[in-house]
Amino acid sequence: MAGIHITDPPAPGSAVRFAPGFGQRFVLTVDTEEEFDWGKPIERSGHTVHTIARLARFQEFCEGVGICPIYLIDYPVASSPAAIEILRPAVAAGRAEIGVQLHPWVSPPHTETVTEHNTFAGNLPAELEREKFDRLRETITDAIGTPPLIYRAGRYGVGPNTAQILADGGIAIDSSIRPHFTYSFAGGPDFLNLPLHPWWVDADRRLMELPLTAVYSGLLREMGDWLYPRLWRMPPLRGVLARLHLLERIPLTPEGVTLDEALRGIDIALDMALPVLVFSFHSPSLAPGYTPYVRDEDDLDRLYDWWRGVFAHLQRRQIRPTSVAEIMASVALA
Repeated sequence: MAGIHITDPPAPGSAVRFAPGFGQRFVLTVDTEEEFDWGKPIERSGHTVHTIARLARFQEFCEGVGICPIYLIDYPVASSPAAIEILRPAVAAGRAEIGVQLHPWVSPPHTETVTEHNTFAGNLPAELEREKFDRLRETITDAIGTPPLIYRAGRYGVGPNTAQILADGGIAIDSSIRPHFTYSFAGGPDFLNLPLHPWWVDADRRLMELPLTAVYSGLLREMGDWLYPRLWRMPPLRGVLARLHLLERIPLTPEGVTLDEALRGIDIALDMALPVLVFSFHSPSLAPGYTPYVRDEDDLDRLYDWWRGVFAHLQRRQIRPTSVAEIMASVALA
């Protein structure tokens, strides 16, 4: 995959096709990570993993509605006995799946200086990005008992060497691309103008890109990738455009997105004939006080109610959950 960048526009004919009968499905991905202060510069030390205990309740919640969550875990979580105790039996029983999330600032080896630029793993030298990934993958495999097949870069920070590293590491699916977002202002990748439909990153079909789902709503939605980033210095204007139903960006996450907005986003994504809707959120939101989105128990209750409302709407729309294993099996039959 030399020279192939995950953020390159997909080649003609590279769209993933699924077996007949697959239809439209959804996956629930959890960025399962340590806690840190989101309002301060990222540091190598000072993090905790207190919210890992809350995974047990969330896993039970998912099992109660027949959903197999995908936990994308980073090094502090993979090194946590509490996380292993909760996740290993769920994965072994087929009630959950495991993947890799690389936070380079807390993943050994710790040879780089921690700067904002270096928090995007794809900005690191190829050898260092590879070693951090390999160590994390091996730690996850040893801890959970099964090799991970899906990857998400922390801060969505893929780079020019990521595709080769993932393919060499046995990863079948990357889910780092966040269409309609750009992190170029911080030295990270730019995902504007990339599609929502999954595609093959390479001609040999060794690596699939399964983008997170985010859509534009409103009369100006076709101009979204041009107009929305230009409003980043004017948040009130974004709010005005949303209230006037002119332009609104809706990622499928309970973090900062209301249930009504999410249901509207789901319907737009389904109307676009997306085969897989990708939901996501951060595991520290499962306990009050660790993210801006869940400050108290009432916020936590609202997070669970958000998921209940989303699952009920998907059921009404006859959209079933799926998994990494099922996605790969359906692609193999296409």
